[in-house]
Amino acid sequence: MSDLQQLEQRVQKFPENELFRFSLAKGLIDQHQEDSSIPHLQFCLEKKPDWMVVVMLLGKVLLQKGELEKAKDYYQKGLELAVSQKHEGPEAEIREILAKI
Repeated sequence: MSDLQQLEQRVQKFPENELFRFSLAKGLIDQHQEDSSIPHLQFCLEKKPDWMVVVMLLGKVLLQKGELEKAKDYYQKGLELAVSQKHEGPEAEIREILAKI
């Protein structure tokens, strides 16, 4: 059984667990199944709206899909979270990405 299949089984068994959903989303992204990751990332944000890494991942996935306005919205939110949570590395990364969009 693959790692991705194990992650899918965990989510099926514990659908309300945002950490399992996040892990599955990351696994899907790693396997170039970005579209399939979106509902799991959105679920995570519903549970924890200030989860900066999830906001950034959603921005990245949407940017890759060519959905620039949606991606920009997520990156703007990610920037706000990075500043308020004092995450300097992600803040710099997001500012760089926003400058290119």
